[in-house]
Amino acid sequence: MSVGKASEGGRQKQADRRARTKSALLEAAARGLSTYGYANLVLERVASEAGYTRGALYHLFANKEELALAVVRWVEESWNAEVGRLADDEADPVEALLLIARGHAVYCRRDVAGVLMTLRMEFAGQDHPVGRAITEIVGGLLAECADRIAAGRASGAIPPGPPPQEMADAYLGALEGVTIPLAGHAPYDVELTERAVRGILGLPPVPITLENHE
Repeated sequence: MSVGKASEGGRQKQADRRARTKSALLEAAARGLSTYGYANLVLERVASEAGYTRGALYHLFANKEELALAVVRWVEESWNAEVGRLADDEADPVEALLLIARGHAVYCRRDVAGVLMTLRMEFAGQDHPVGRAITEIVGGLLAECADRIAAGRASGAIPPGPPPQEMADAYLGALEGVTIPLAGHAPYDVELTERAVRGILGLPPVPITLENHE
């Protein structure tokens, strides 16, 4: 093997190790933020739970704020990959809203799913970079849901009612209100989440079958 190829292989291994370290730290930090919030997050505990030293954490993240912002972006990306893309691939706006509801219920079975809601509550009314990042994410999702609600109403699939923006607020509120306490209670988490958002949207309820309750 030439020196150039050996050097390239070494850099790739180093990049792989760095990626694994970063992923482990982000997941541990996400669990910590979901459980303790930002103010009570201890970086040494995050590093220990991820299986690394505090020095390894500081090698990748300058401080707690930078780590929390990275976690917020990581959660946003994972949610978009697992839930958001389902709606993006669906042309029917009503079915897209139902897909988000079902997908979000499944996503909330993970122990890192409460990050955005926990931090959103903690930074409510504060001018903080983490709070601003979450406000931007939630604002974008609200706008997308409002657009889909407006499209569904225009087609007649969603009956007349409050303005789409208020409907979108209620829709996301229903998602948060049902999925967090029912996290992991499959299949009822998905079923009850869909029931809740159907009620908000004014859609017919899902027929109840015996198979769902055996």
